[in-house]
Amino acid sequence: MRQGTAFPGGPRPDGLPEALSDRRRLAAVEATGLLDTGPEAAFDDLTQLATSVTGCGRALITLVDDRRSFWKSCAGVDAGEVAERQDPVEETLSSILVGMDGEPFVVEDAAADPRTSGHPAVKRMKIGAWAGYPILAPGGEVLGGMCVIDENPRVWRPEELTALATIGRAVSNEINLRTSLTTAQDALETSSALARSLQDSLLPPHLQKVPGLETAASYLPAAGGTVVGDFYDLFHAKEPWWCTVMGDVCGNGTEAAKVTALARYTLRAEATQHRSPATILDHLNSALIEQRQGERFLTAVYATFRTTPAGIAGRLCTAGHPPALIRRADGRVQEVGRSGSLLGILANVRLTDVPFRLAPGDALLLYTDGATEARARRTASSGARPQFGEDALAAAFAGCRGMDAQAIVTHLCDLIAEHTGDWASDDTALLALRVPPRP
Repeated sequence: MRQGTAFPGGPRPDGLPEALSDRRRLAAVEATGLLDTGPEAAFDDLTQLATSVTGCGRALITLVDDRRSFWKSCAGVDAGEVAERQDPVEETLSSILVGMDGEPFVVEDAAADPRTSGHPAVKRMKIGAWAGYPILAPGGEVLGGMCVIDENPRVWRPEELTALATIGRAVSNEINLRTSLTTAQDALETSSALARSLQDSLLPPHLQKVPGLETAASYLPAAGGTVVGDFYDLFHAKEPWWCTVMGDVCGNGTEAAKVTALARYTLRAEATQHRSPATILDHLNSALIEQRQGERFLTAVYATFRTTPAGIAGRLCTAGHPPALIRRADGRVQEVGRSGSLLGILANVRLTDVPFRLAPGDALLLYTDGATEARARRTASSGARPQFGEDALAAAFAGCRGMDAQAIVTHLCDLIAEHTGDWASDDTALLALRVPPRP
């Protein structure tokens, strides 16, 4: 056992974790049916996503038995390095991950960390930093790991580790879905539940507080559990800039949730490099196409802004998405944003930045088309199902006199729910920013 490495289940005589030889774990690995199988897009998409959200050059998904670590998927590795797509178990850091009883194993300087210094994988694979998250069977057995490798030492950011944990869970879900379902109906129901879990983990539970600004958001899932891929975010980029986004991925299920993850973390990464919303969305478009997501396009509205003594000032860009709405303090409602291209289909897109300002008492509303296209529930007396519509949403927004951001979102959600009879046919996301009126 290497200095500083303590395995909950103890070590084997050779110093490797005893968990590697656990019979239940080995049976669970064998039951996946994935050992010695070829690459698959479902897993390759996730390793590509891991490299995108961290900026690391390499990512692996491995299954580990008692003698080897089998590479089910790899990104950023030369073909010559993966002829056999496996490593002896004593020559891989994944063996340490198996011994951590379901906990992640993260190293910032592999050559200096006493848990990994001298490990044969560090020099052979040029590992500067390593972050691995377990792939778990339904019974909790560690099947292997999803890891990223940086050639240089680095300090892992909390948001990167959160993203990797989410991707690790997605790998576990993909494998367990294949091994545990017995009927097509079970597959449909479980896939929706897993996609919902993945998507929910990507929605910020609480928006960041912006000094001098009220913020609120709501995510209303469609009735019946179908996942469409709506997402939103609000985060601090470089001082003094803040960013907010609302998006809608075409399609449903786990595949849509993967695109949602790629979009959110790509936007956050690009926000540290660029201020222009159009430039950031253009780079997201390139990432979608590079990741072979052409069949899963998305729409988005993205804004970059800063607070000022007079309120907030910023720029906004729409990509195939409904325009944002601004409610002025006197009740006037206006659209902001110029129609732009969908993302993820064509390499060359048409995107335009539009400036906007919010003064005290003004509010900005971002929403997905689930709000305007919400249909009235069919009744026995009438087959008509009119949509809520853009005019009704604008009128409802205009009627939010004296309401703060949270009250605005709650009021709009209540009106939409009343229109649909609490039976939404599409996911609906709303996000409001409001500059408080001066005392």
